[in-house]
Amino acid sequence: MTERLLMRQVREILRLKYEQRLPHRAIARACGVGLGTVSEYCRRAQQAALSWPLPAEWDDAQLEAQLFQRVGDLVGVPRPLPDMAGVHRELKRPGVTLQRLHLEYLQQQPDGYRYSQFCRHYHEWTRRLAPTMRQVHRAGEKAFVDFSGKRPTIIDAATGEVRPVELFVGVLGASSYVYAEACPAQDLPSWITAHVRMMEFFGGAPAIVVPEYVPRNIFGVMCPPLLCGRPAATQRPDRADRRILAT
Repeated sequence: MTERLLMRQVREILRLKYEQRLPHRAIARACGVGLGTVSEYCRRAQQAALSWPLPAEWDDAQLEAQLFQRVGDLVGVPRPLPDMAGVHRELKRPGVTLQRLHLEYLQQQPDGYRYSQFCRHYHEWTRRLAPTMRQVHRAGEKAFVDFSGKRPTIIDAATGEVRPVELFVGVLGASSYVYAEACPAQDLPSWITAHVRMMEFFGGAPAIVVPEYVPRNIFGVMCPPLLCGRPAATQRPDRADRRILAT
């Protein structure tokens, strides 16, 4: 098969096929997938004797099991669970994601859980851990900022010189909308200009800016009253509602 689709895409293909009775070429255009992919999924649905509408109690894992005839899902044969403690530990490393760990798990257990079930088992496992504080973010209230700690490199198109840079990242708390910028150094001019561009990119300024970590050379020149959450005496009235919270 040329493409492996999400089950919501498969449901839409089956709906257009059996409810709307569209030809495969029209379904491929409507779903933005290849004609061969549509034909393959329809062939699998026919082999599995699926009908439309699908049973209401079927989740994505059950539909996938019917289409791909995985024994563990169809007749209840247990599959090997990943080492959840190891997964949890690996996720704390920079650049490690659940998707990457799932691929590594499948290399060791080819008949193991698909990605959605892998994530479900992991999240169920994490709920048994010690409880943590839940934070509620209101839209536009907070932006979390930090230098990432990992230094990417840029290449000068004219000279071919490879230079390491610092990566500034800003994230809105409510929407997780991300802004990232490569800066020449972790200095005050870079820190300030990155904030200016971030707020231009967001289209506004949040009420509170929360630095995860502020380098000493920047921290020392920032206004102490602002760090304490109090407007400075010389601050403009129209900007008195802005706060910087050090964490």
